[in-house]
Amino acid sequence: MRSKVSIAAATGAALLLLTATAPGSAASPEPARDLGDPDYGVCRGTDPRCYHDWGNFDPAKGYKLLVYSRTAGPRHAHLGTPLGPGLNPPLNADNVAVKAMIKLGQENGFTVDYTEDVTQLSSAGRLLNYNAVMFLSTTRDALDDAAQTALRQYVRAGGGFIGVHNAFGTEYNWPWYEGLLGNANFYDHGANQPGTVVTVNRRDASTQGLPRTWAFSDEWYNLIPAPTRVRVLAEVDESTLAQGVRGNLGHPGHGEHHPVSWCQYYDGGKAWLTTLGHDVKAWTDEPMEGDRYFVQHLLGGVKSVLGLAPFCR
Repeated sequence: MRSKVSIAAATGAALLLLTATAPGSAASPEPARDLGDPDYGVCRGTDPRCYHDWGNFDPAKGYKLLVYSRTAGPRHAHLGTPLGPGLNPPLNADNVAVKAMIKLGQENGFTVDYTEDVTQLSSAGRLLNYNAVMFLSTTRDALDDAAQTALRQYVRAGGGFIGVHNAFGTEYNWPWYEGLLGNANFYDHGANQPGTVVTVNRRDASTQGLPRTWAFSDEWYNLIPAPTRVRVLAEVDESTLAQGVRGNLGHPGHGEHHPVSWCQYYDGGKAWLTTLGHDVKAWTDEPMEGDRYFVQHLLGGVKSVLGLAPFCR
């Protein structure tokens, strides 16, 4: 006959196993790991030798940014009403993110053109009129074949790319673009909620002058894959997310290092990326905790890609 001690020990072990494995257990899931580091067949990372300095951008001609915000799926509120065809069509009061970028340009020495017309991205020669192209919360298949080719040739000629918020929910099935994002793609997100951003690197133009930590509200994108061989600039402290980081499709978050902004050289060009910028108030004068740090961060990143400040330090 078994002793009472051994029976109790076996029962305790069984209960522990059930607690650890039962559906709905209170135990937190493991953070997402080993999300892959595909070889995109290009020079990428933090080494400036991946950049093509071919003299395509003359500072004497000024600095120009093209903001592209076409959506082929769900549309973020900060984009407002879909824009008409052509370059620089009339804006509505609710096109707040585009208006914010125009204002930043006016106040900081660069020109901003904007469009949601894919034909405006139809040739690399046209894109080379701009020091950088920003994808501002674009959605899904926002480019046709001609625009895909043009963007790739533009970047290979030393062009700059800035991806903001749902740029990560764009062109899912184009591996080269995934690499341009830093080997990253939007997978899901948890609740839109306050959290603490941790400034990881304070030497970059986009992080200089930022506090070590700052409060902000966002959707806190979970990523598959997650960025590799990039310079991470900012992370969210998952422990500060009161409603949790688990996404609507079950992603458990990234644990101690959940990136929200980073930079890299890629296939001859430069790329600065951030998943931040969901809330409409982040783009307007309406008060929101941390919005001035978000704008400062974004502006520094834009200036670094344009060539107005050192890149990816």
